[in-house]
Amino acid sequence: MLFKRREKFNSLSVRIGIIFSKLPLSPNQWTVLAFVPALISAYFLVKEDFLLSALLFLISGFVDLIDGSVARVTGRVTKLGAYLDTIADRYVEAIIIFALLFVALPQVYFQIYVWLYVYLFGSMLTTYAKAAAKEKDLVDEEIKGGIMERAERLLILVLGIILAAYGKSFLSYTIVLLAVLANISALQRIYYSVKTVKAK
Repeated sequence: MLFKRREKFNSLSVRIGIIFSKLPLSPNQWTVLAFVPALISAYFLVKEDFLLSALLFLISGFVDLIDGSVARVTGRVTKLGAYLDTIADRYVEAIIIFALLFVALPQVYFQIYVWLYVYLFGSMLTTYAKAAAKEKDLVDEEIKGGIMERAERLLILVLGIILAAYGKSFLSYTIVLLAVLANISALQRIYYSVKTVKAK
């Protein structure tokens, strides 16, 4: 089932790459372009126009998908492009989290900014755990997986922003959920790295 889903995703990615490769933009330019709807999304998030913010956040995610698709279809996949895409992903997520600091959200046990910090820390550590394991030569291949990767985090966050239009407490609980799951993912990757070293 998972293999079939990957096949469908790859097929969709190829179609997207073919369509958007006709435009005069390089893969790296598409990467940078994803910042535009993300920044506008953050603006409307602060204004508490949640539905418009969610729409623009989804557009940013789609633009982020285009860069890799175009690179693969045109044969312009590079290490620099992959690096810039990874950095851009972190910035986009951080921009939205930063915007959430200015939204008057109800607290859940603690002030919401505490959960936002825990969420940001977990999401960044999930990525860093992978990069550090590879950098320190603890693993032969990059660590992937965990209970919550970036794509899943952003989908849940978008859902939380949409639900905020019907009640801001939904978004508060979404942030708490993301804070917990992001850190579990980071710990899973750390555990895998340590386990791999012991197995060598």
